[in-house]
Amino acid sequence: MATRIGVDIGGTFTDLIYYDESTGETVEAKVPTVPHAPEEGVIHAVRDHVPVQVVRDAAYFLHGTTVGLNALLERRGAEVGLISTEGFRDVLEIRRGDRAEMYNLFWEQPPALVPRRRRLGIPERVRADGAVHRALDEAAAREAIRTIMAQKVDAIAVALMNAWANPEHELAVERLILDEGFEGGISLSHRISGEYREYERTSTTVIDAFVRGRMSNYLRRLETRLQELGFSGTALITRSGSGSMTFAEAEDRPFETIMSGPVGGAHGASEIGKALGVEALITADVGGTSFDTALVLNGEPQVLYEGVIDGMPVQTPWVDVRSIGAGGGSLAHVDRGGLMRVGPRSAGAVPGPACYGKGGTEPALTDAAAYLGMLGPGELASGITLDIAASETALHTVAGKLGQDVETVATGALRIASAAMGGAMREVTVEQGLDPRGMTLLPFGGAGPLMACLLADELGMSRIVLPPFAGNFSAWGLLGADRVQSAARTLVTDLETDGLARAQALLTELLAGLEERGARPDRAVASARLDLRYKGQEHSLTVELPMEGGRITAELPQILATFVEDYEKTFGGVLDEQVETVAVRATYTEKLAKREVKVPAPQPAPAEARSVEAWSFATGRRLTFAIVPRDTIAGPIEGPCIVTEATSTLYVDTGWRITPGGMGELILERKES
Repeated sequence: MATRIGVDIGGTFTDLIYYDESTGETVEAKVPTVPHAPEEGVIHAVRDHVPVQVVRDAAYFLHGTTVGLNALLERRGAEVGLISTEGFRDVLEIRRGDRAEMYNLFWEQPPALVPRRRRLGIPERVRADGAVHRALDEAAAREAIRTIMAQKVDAIAVALMNAWANPEHELAVERLILDEGFEGGISLSHRISGEYREYERTSTTVIDAFVRGRMSNYLRRLETRLQELGFSGTALITRSGSGSMTFAEAEDRPFETIMSGPVGGAHGASEIGKALGVEALITADVGGTSFDTALVLNGEPQVLYEGVIDGMPVQTPWVDVRSIGAGGGSLAHVDRGGLMRVGPRSAGAVPGPACYGKGGTEPALTDAAAYLGMLGPGELASGITLDIAASETALHTVAGKLGQDVETVATGALRIASAAMGGAMREVTVEQGLDPRGMTLLPFGGAGPLMACLLADELGMSRIVLPPFAGNFSAWGLLGADRVQSAARTLVTDLETDGLARAQALLTELLAGLEERGARPDRAVASARLDLRYKGQEHSLTVELPMEGGRITAELPQILATFVEDYEKTFGGVLDEQVETVAVRATYTEKLAKREVKVPAPQPAPAEARSVEAWSFATGRRLTFAIVPRDTIAGPIEGPCIVTEATSTLYVDTGWRITPGGMGELILERKES
């Protein structure tokens, strides 16, 4: 039976894959996203492309979505009130007192999610050691609650000073809120984050309250619709920090799903990296509206323990995916200075690029590629056949303003977009002291294979691996997203004295808390990490600890040696200072069964060879590109060619050689000149 169905929602298309564990069969589909009701696109994909019996028998439905992310970016979430410790109501605006763009004289910080009139402080104070310095003034707290409720808020966030060390006052405030008859969502900071840093913890709590209603309503609607189709298995959604969680957990902890959408591709890339033994992969996920990139080292995506969305920090594990507004639907336009720009505005799912024939009139990146012949015959997923004449007409609007011919504008749009994408890729490599030229590029998404050679040129890379199911690869990655639950707590103490013993005690407490949240030790594997730093420093490094039976098995010298090695690798030197712990992190991981890609035998080549005149960026002119169906590639072939498949198109410029791999992947390497 088909044990897993994966659906990933993008800005333009919703991608589906289902995997039959008994036969190894994999079926993929791509349908237009429904922006105003994204669950409808999901249901459309499942209803039209998955047999009814498969839906009924499926054990898991795995989902990646940007509903929470979009709610934040569009500022379309709950009306939130914030209760803080007296004197701390403005922490969301004071922030860290720094500037995100130091040399931009016109930079303004984004407005706080909660306006000042809905932020109230109450008399109370807990010290960092958990001792109560000032008792909670319940009368003042009731007055603040009533004032906030009078403003018709949908949710209340409570972030009191040092509540991570002692939640007594936050729990008391929650009781008072309920006593006052409030029926909306309540987010308490100690339940959201067990870590210190008042601004970051408050920001995370407010974000949780802001997206909670929208995410909960979305997940409930989707689960109901799936049940109407006959699905009775477990519904999971990917976490920002990799892995997945149940819909019920996501409703309780929606802040953990903010980056749910891009994580599936990073997880799939880690599987590919491990299977092929590739030390360093750079992903290039090019969709309709955005470009996402991540670095995968030794089969593991890089995980941070704090993310940032629109200038707002989120204290939760976070796969380091960098995103920009550049994709197949990104629109080319001329700015006020007379220069051509591409994106971030996108044609989206409606009306889409001009060549889709759905009413779009502005030139998108897809229009430029179609006009240049890079999409071959132009037969795309969802039954779309490209209208090249419409692309040319749309491009004329920009060409006229620039005084250039259409071909120059089209090639320029592709170059501009690839430069912007290359900039994001440099953030995860060059800016971290790593050279991308010896790494492998892993392109996927509807337009990733189209841009692969251009991106490799941009970063001087010589090797590209096109994964199986490239157009729907993020959905494929979802199918391997193990169930994960995690928790962290601040613990600042000298490691060399009592740090390890205290870390073990706290780890035991955190694991017990995860079990109360539903983690199953009989099925899940426990793991632990320590945030460490030299005494006196502000920032820390995270070190993984070997464990057995819920206990740390590493001795102190081994932990110190690992920290020093990581520190030197990261910063180029070490210090002669004491090492201290900053936080303890606990995780339970329940692995899903490993998937095996069933690689079909190559199909016979078409009786009649097809070709198209397409632009070669390597030579600066149009050349004859052979049209090659992906399922017919049995041995090495040379570019220039255009490789077609159901959900994406691979553009291979002259100077590249394609070799099929053993897992269904295609390996592109530069030919020696």
